[in-house]
Amino acid sequence: MNYVKANDVLPKELIEEIQRYVQGKTLYIPKPKYAYEKWGTCSGAKSFMKERNLSIKSDFKDGISIDELKENYHLSVETIKKIVYTK
Repeated sequence: MNYVKANDVLPKELIEEIQRYVQGKTLYIPKPKYAYEKWGTCSGAKSFMKERNLSIKSDFKDGISIDELKENYHLSVETIKKIVYTK
């Protein structure tokens, strides 16, 4: 999170209005709801996990055991089961 001085980006009148509510504190102004990114879209984590899970399901259908998948993908048995038994 980047910090920006209010004096550098906000009009004086708006700063004075905000100061009626908060003085000398750090104020966080969140992004508007439409500007939020979904989890994993920026880092690529979501697509990585989707591809990994498809690979795990494919390997399981090809006859690789859950214990082997656990070792190959460095995941717990419970996680492998969640992946292979969900649609």
